[in-house]
Amino acid sequence: MLHHISFGVPDMERASTFYDAALTALGYVRVWEDLTPNDPHQAIGYGLPGGGDKFCIKLTAERLTVPWAGFHLAFAAPNRQAVVLFHQAGIVAGGRDNGAPGLRPHYGENYFASYLIDPNGYHLEAICKSAE
Repeated sequence: MLHHISFGVPDMERASTFYDAALTALGYVRVWEDLTPNDPHQAIGYGLPGGGDKFCIKLTAERLTVPWAGFHLAFAAPNRQAVVLFHQAGIVAGGRDNGAPGLRPHYGENYFASYLIDPNGYHLEAICKSAE
């Protein structure tokens, strides 16, 4: 249904440090970047190696307004270990814990997820629905 989603960020270096670490743990990489110094349109696209972007961060000079309560972005993880690594890497890179890695049986028998809040206040989830 969705082609990609973008988040505005006021500090590209801080945001990219966080997303490089957290998304690498899930197997995602920078698939393109436009980081021309002093360019107000800097952006980085993340996705699977060799593919297009599915998630993008874009520099914004405007006041950042994080979406309302209940909004979050869930990233697919290839396995449960990747969910754990996403959470650990995200915290080390400046994110905040919003739910440790573990099973969430109220969402499904194999629903294994972790939750973070990125340095700008965006709510994120990494999820694996396989039994491994």
